[in-house]
Amino acid sequence: MTGSGQTIAFRGVARDFGAVKALLATDLDIMAGEFLTLLGPSGSGKTTLLNIAAGYLAPSAGRVLIGARDVTDLPPRRRNIGMVFQNYALFPHMSVFDNVAYGLRARGVPRADLERRVEAALGMVRLGGYGARGIRQLSGGQQQRVALARALVIEPDVLLMDEPLGALDRQLRQHVQLEVRRLHRQHRRTTIYVTHDQEEALVMSDRIAVMREGRLEQIGDAETLYRRPDNAFVAGFLGESNLLRGVVTAVDGVRARLRVDGMAGEIAGAAAAGLVAGTPGAALVRPESVRVSPAGRFEARLVERVYLGELVALRLALGNGQAVVCRRFARDGAPDGDRLAIDWDPGDVRILPDANSAGTTSNRTEEET
Repeated sequence: MTGSGQTIAFRGVARDFGAVKALLATDLDIMAGEFLTLLGPSGSGKTTLLNIAAGYLAPSAGRVLIGARDVTDLPPRRRNIGMVFQNYALFPHMSVFDNVAYGLRARGVPRADLERRVEAALGMVRLGGYGARGIRQLSGGQQQRVALARALVIEPDVLLMDEPLGALDRQLRQHVQLEVRRLHRQHRRTTIYVTHDQEEALVMSDRIAVMREGRLEQIGDAETLYRRPDNAFVAGFLGESNLLRGVVTAVDGVRARLRVDGMAGEIAGAAAAGLVAGTPGAALVRPESVRVSPAGRFEARLVERVYLGELVALRLALGNGQAVVCRRFARDGAPDGDRLAIDWDPGDVRILPDANSAGTTSNRTEEET
């Protein structure tokens, strides 16, 4: 089975359901052979965009191109896509072989070629020799790999995956994540993957498109989104974050300053695009950047200590009620007392726009709410 991939482009694609705007006008280019994840909470528009790519939903506006073909008005069967669903969508009365062969039979593939391709697909997902088994004889992880083999065996131009690991337990989910990633690196088939699980997105993706309320918030590789998010929503959704909310007091080129009520002085850091003095902002400080030090500038109360094996997470409350999480190596020992001084390097801080802060739950500990 040869690897292949086509570009896919969305041009002004939007979708309304009556008065509900499920997807705002969206432009997105996915490179040939790329693994792109659509990441966001429920209702963000990610599955709507995937279903438009598949042809299961028609856009209210805009065009969809796969390679050089405008497929906007084509039915799913004419788009040469492979689809993997969360609920597997396997035929329980068929064998593993017949489930994988289903799409090839629908395309009239000759028997000898069909058998070769099915066996190759099962080998790819490490289910060689399972062809004669019934679907009900397989574990959840094995069933999901059958669904993946069925999508791959037709050699699609684009592989679409809609939260395919959502029904698996955590350990099995992590194993299958690595299997899917291994297959992609081996065959480089253009893939669009939908999930609300940030860890899954970080592990599997070449790039991640973070979505909220029907629009794309930011697109980039995992490190870019983690280290240089465009706004407080992206920062809070991708990775564990300390977001100290306040008002932007100054923007000077690539640097900015933020005033947070109840904290002495101002917080300085790198400036994200779009910052304007006098508007709401948030200082992003990742937990690994917070340090406990007698010379720390900010006093905090220790609320909870969580042992994580190699690491210990300290949950702290600042004097103004905002919560801060600090991660440190367990071998460094636990700090004494319930009152600690903390600090961070200004080079580890990013000042972000926080236009929706009024409607966002503040970083307060449960004891203060």
